Amino acid sequence: MIAIDRPLEPGVRGSAFRGALFAAASVLALALAGCQSSNPVSDLATVDLAQSSDENISSLTAVINQNPSDPEAYNVRGSAYGRGGKYREAKRDFDRAIELNPSFYQAYSNRALIQRFLGDNAAALSDYNRAIQLNANYDAAYIGRGNLYRLNGRTQDAFADFQKAIQLDTTDPRAYHNRGLIYQSQGQHAFAIEDFSTSISLSPDSAEPYNGRGVSYLAMNDDDNAFSDFNTAIKLNGNLAEGWANQALVYERRGERDKAAKSYAAAVRLDPNYKPAVDGLARTRGA
Repeated sequence: MIAIDRPLEPGVRGSAFRGALFAAASVLALALAGCQSSNPVSDLATVDLAQSSDENISSLTAVINQNPSDPEAYNVRGSAYGRGGKYREAKRDFDRAIELNPSFYQAYSNRALIQRFLGDNAAALSDYNRAIQLNANYDAAYIGRGNLYRLNGRTQDAFADFQKAIQLDTTDPRAYHNRGLIYQSQGQHAFAIEDFSTSISLSPDSAEPYNGRGVSYLAMNDDDNAFSDFNTAIKLNGNLAEGWANQALVYERRGERDKAAKSYAAAVRLDPNYKPAVDGLARTRGA
């Protein structure tokens, strides 16, 4: 099942510098991206690459050259590097931001995600812990740490972090989506559907919560609502192999084996290693 990660966040600062920096960076819009895989490319697959373009990086570098002692400039450029998959460059910028401002909790949280992408989960956890220590109300750090816990099988710890973010009145859809995944894994599909629905209300253009909600509808034998959600997920992201495979499963349950085979085939083309699609295609091929 897919999990959502918001890649990186710029700092928040009420100054004239902030306006100039954000204008140069073009990074005000926060992208939603990701899947449960620890593959960094997958986690950032839907991010607007314009935010990490060479031109944008050059603009950010010019801002840093003019403000070499300002930690926020490094944090924003680090965010842009991270969105572009340049994780080591991103880490260097977050290192510098934290060196300049050891209380910069957003930079710790951003660096934590980069540490995860670099395969250092212990360092990622340490950075999330430090961000929370510096700001106990920072919802993004709880969500990031919760996803790290969930991906490493620490389900109860993950649930507690998502719950904490929601108690803080977060408007971040990841908290609800990822808590919904935990409910779903525990067979609590009514609660999962409620969380996926909240995530959809906060981010209606994201395919993953529709797909997640469809799975829970399917588990409750509500094939019509499941089918509607899978179709919406595919419409929003036609490259979501899981969405095509789930749509195929509904076709198969309806006895429409030819349509099921076509959808399974689409899933296999997108991800030849996705076993539910491979197995489904084998069952329905030649129908």
